[in-house]
Amino acid sequence: MAGAQWRKSTKSGNNGGSCVEVADNLRDVVLVRDTKDRDGGTLTFGRNAWRGFVTLAKEIGAVG
Repeated sequence: MAGAQWRKSTKSGNNGGSCVEVADNLRDVVLVRDTKDRDGGTLTFGRNAWRGFVTLAKEIGAVG
């Protein structure tokens, strides 16, 4: 998506394993992609859906 500014997730490890990049600078959406396969596809979340996902992940202990 044009204008996306990608950054590595703060919860991704430094071991070269499971890493994701997030672009949260766009007005209505948050984009997520695999750092190791940047051309392999992008997940698109609405802002409310993204907040819900992050909240749930924190509740179940998937992220700190």
